[in-house]
Amino acid sequence: MAGGTDFYPALGDRPVTWPVVDISRVAELRGIRTEADAIVIGGGTTWSEIVRHPLPRCFDALKAAAQEIGGIQIQNRGTIAGNLCNASPAADSVPPLLALDARVELVSSAETRRLALNDFILGNRKTARREDEILARVVIPLTRSGENAHTAFLKLGARKYLVISITMVAAMVEINDAGCVTQARVAVGSCSAKAQRLRELERALLGVRAAPGIGAMVRSEHLRQLSPIDDLRATASYRRDASLTLVQRALEICCTGVR
Repeated sequence: MAGGTDFYPALGDRPVTWPVVDISRVAELRGIRTEADAIVIGGGTTWSEIVRHPLPRCFDALKAAAQEIGGIQIQNRGTIAGNLCNASPAADSVPPLLALDARVELVSSAETRRLALNDFILGNRKTARREDEILARVVIPLTRSGENAHTAFLKLGARKYLVISITMVAAMVEINDAGCVTQARVAVGSCSAKAQRLRELERALLGVRAAPGIGAMVRSEHLRQLSPIDDLRATASYRRDASLTLVQRALEICCTGVR
């Protein structure tokens, strides 16, 4: 247990009757550092620490998502590894981390292994973490064109703050000196058992002029892999329609800065 912001609510009225290891003060699991080709975020790093840390512009979407995770008190205690290991389909951090092509580093007494985030999260509350492993670090690769990468995070809920999302979208677009898209990643959360990259759309965006109106090229067919459900927050059809709009808006933000 690190921050405990998911652990304790999940207990409800039940007392803790089994051993719990608190790793929140393990210094090696905290902090953010820059390496030659990556930004490494310790698994025990809190959301407030991520928001405050000076990070490249391409991390704007992750910082925006960090400020949507509960209130300030939760952001002060909740950790990036905890959010990922909880593996909620509505985890705010997952779409922006997918858009950043993040990997997780899992450590045990036997070995250290890295997995792409998409391979780590298997489904609703399911991950590839073994019982003897700790998610020690999140590794985000940096490309030479990273300074030309723009990101956006948009979340729709029943109210503005302190809400579980109906749908959410993160996008990353790299733009070359000629004003064309050289790389794009778009991820949608809360509309499947786990957040999904829209890879067909990503391929379609390559080479497109990053100009106002780029969102209009997004069609419903680009979101067909999503599998939203009906629940107390929204219907599946509403989720799908709202996701289409958010994807369009996120691309407009990345390519033109217009919300």
